[in-house]
Amino acid sequence: MVKLNKIYTRTGDDGTTGLGTGARVPKYDLRVDAYGAVDETNAAIGLARLHLSGEVVLDAMLMRVQNDLFDLGADLCVPPKADEAAGAALRVIPAQVSRLESDIDLLNAELSPLTSFILPAGSPASAHLHFARTVCRRAERIMVELSHQPDESVGGPAIHYVNRLSDLLFVAGRYANARGAADVLWVPGASRT
Repeated sequence: MVKLNKIYTRTGDDGTTGLGTGARVPKYDLRVDAYGAVDETNAAIGLARLHLSGEVVLDAMLMRVQNDLFDLGADLCVPPKADEAAGAALRVIPAQVSRLESDIDLLNAELSPLTSFILPAGSPASAHLHFARTVCRRAERIMVELSHQPDESVGGPAIHYVNRLSDLLFVAGRYANARGAADVLWVPGASRT
């Protein structure tokens, strides 16, 4: 279990940070950027949850996701190749991806099909969920870029998870907009006149 007695260590004052293996890397390292974007996604979801009054089912889903995102950060801070040498590390597993798919299906069952793209607007909860979705997409792009670097890798379930999470956040944003009734539709070229 994690035990934090002292918050500052001064070890990062030189512009480096420690991975889960103990290795020191620059704070601009792509792996650090990846789990940093996952952390931002988690914070954005936390803000969205503040606006979910009465949405017990959705709030419980998002709380599980926030916990999963810590799992994902732990997964990313220990490179898979280092994991093989060092022993077991916490990894995102396919069951976590499947859970997201079930949650998407549950929420989407209450929504009417889209006939237009929607704007990230409507209720405060919806707007925050769409913001979280865009941060999640950035995390995904960084993770995929990291996975294509020489001598780097990212586990398949981790990439699947973050891809599915952005889908969940999209559907959750609609769900939080009065089950899609308060979605703000995109009107192509509306302000060109």
